Amino acid sequence: MSKRRRSVLVISIMMISTMLISACTQSLSEAPIETPTLLPTGLFVSPIASVENPMAMIEEFARQTAAAQTATAGGVDPNATIDPNLTLTPQVVVATVSPTLDINSTNSTPTNNAAIVNTALPAATSVPPGVRPPTYTLQNGEFPYCIARRFNVDPTQLLSLSGLTTQQAYNLSAGTVLTIPQSGSFPGNRSLTSHPATYTVASSDETLYSIACKYGDVDPNAIATANNISVNAKLTVGQSLQIP
Repeated sequence: MSKRRRSVLVISIMMISTMLISACTQSLSEAPIETPTLLPTGLFVSPIASVENPMAMIEEFARQTAAAQTATAGGVDPNATIDPNLTLTPQVVVATVSPTLDINSTNSTPTNNAAIVNTALPAATSVPPGVRPPTYTLQNGEFPYCIARRFNVDPTQLLSLSGLTTQQAYNLSAGTVLTIPQSGSFPGNRSLTSHPATYTVASSDETLYSIACKYGDVDPNAIATANNISVNAKLTVGQSLQIP
């Protein structure tokens, strides 16, 4: 083969090879351009976009509805935007209960002062000299016989009208009410000790009533007036009293 023919053959083979390689090579295609998908706006198409978990969306809607109803009951504007994280604080109403007095309770304390019983002895009857009261209440240190001397009445008649016996005459307690006779007189000398005189208190238990009984016919109110003190004054041992 001549040199010229070999050159032509080589060139032809190279051209054929180049064409075959070009036919097997494919150029890369470009990525498609993204276009937004438009939602249909037809009459029967739902306006709610698709979500991955529709049940979660329904539960969230129900929770917000319940929160809105609770806020409305508490005085919150129902048209206001409901915050999903809203924490409602309940309002506690404290009722004031008025205490009721149980009349059957032994611990009840009466508040009516009128219901409190006064256990103090009634004041001794004070009458002008020569006047007899219809009744007399014994004070500490007194007994029926000194009362009979004071009002110049018969002691036997005084005990009888008062429903008492001779044995009871010296055992009566303070507060006993005697009925004073309106007639008769004391048999004998009414005075037990002469007076006017000065008396020195010998015991802290003594009173003007008991001292008056020592003299028989002396009124304790008269002793109080002579010494410018109360008839119920507390006496002290060694105190000097003027007996009228």
